Amino acid sequence: MTAGNRSLRFLLRPSWLALALVCIAFTYLCFTVLAPWQLGKNTRTSRENQQIADSVNTAPVALKTLIPHQDSSAEGSQWRKVTATGHYLPDVRVIARLRAVEGDQAFEVLAPFAVDDGPIVLVDRGYVRPEQGSHVPQIPPPPDQPVTITARLRDSEPTVQGKDPFTRDGYQQVFSISTEQVAQLTGVPLAGSYLQLVEDQPGGLGVIGVPRLDAGPFLSYGIQWILFGVLAPIALGYFAYSEVRARRREKELRSAGAAEVPAPVQPTTVEEKLADRYGRRR
Repeated sequence: MTAGNRSLRFLLRPSWLALALVCIAFTYLCFTVLAPWQLGKNTRTSRENQQIADSVNTAPVALKTLIPHQDSSAEGSQWRKVTATGHYLPDVRVIARLRAVEGDQAFEVLAPFAVDDGPIVLVDRGYVRPEQGSHVPQIPPPPDQPVTITARLRDSEPTVQGKDPFTRDGYQQVFSISTEQVAQLTGVPLAGSYLQLVEDQPGGLGVIGVPRLDAGPFLSYGIQWILFGVLAPIALGYFAYSEVRARRREKELRSAGAAEVPAPVQPTTVEEKLADRYGRRR
C-alpha cells in the first residue's frame, strides 16, 4: 500500500470525518446565518440612525403627505416629525406594558387620533410609571376638543408571541405597539404607522426621547464571523497535513531503526557450533 493510500485511509477514519463535518457545518453557518445576522443588524441600525439624524434637522411636515389614507403606512420615514389636526377618540383606553424608559419600567399610553379629512392613527401619548404591584396609576384623559399635535412617525411593532392582550385596572393592556393588534382589540381602524408625541403637546404625558446614535458592534461581529468561516477549513487542512507528516516521519524513523539493527553472527566451525549449542558462548 502506498503512502498516499495510507494517508487517505487515515483521513477517512470516523474521528476525522466527524471533525470535517463539524468544520463544514460551522463554515456554512458563518457565511449563511451568523455573518448575515450581524451585518443585517448593522444595516438596520445605520438606517435608523440616519433617519433619526434627518428628523432632527428637518422641519415637520403634514401627516397626510406621508399617510394620505387609512391603509397607508410610512415605514421609510420613521422618526420623521409630522403635524396633524384632529381629535382624540374618547373611551379608548389602551396601554403598552413592560416598556423601559430611561432604564426604568413604564407604561406607554395609547390613544386613537382622528385626523381631519384623513386617517385615524394611533398616538403614543408618552409614559407613566407603574404603581406598586405593576398597577396602572390615574392617567389624565386626552383633550376632547380639536387639537393640533406634533409627533414622530414610528413603525408598527410585531406582536409578542405567547403574550395575549388582557384588561386590568380599567385598561386594555398589550405587550407591543402593534397597530393591527390594537385595531382588532378596540374595533377602531388604524393606519399602519403610529405617532409618538414630542414635548409640550396636547394630551402628552412623559416624553419618550429618540434613541442615541450608536452604530453598535454589529459590523465588527459580522466581519469576525466571516473570518471564522474562512479560517475554519484552513485550520482543518493544516491539522490534517501536520498529522499526515507526523505519521510519515514516525514510519520513516521506525524503518531507519530497523535497518540499523545488526544481523546475528552465525557460527562457522564445528567448535563454534558446539559452543553455541551448549551455551559456552553465552
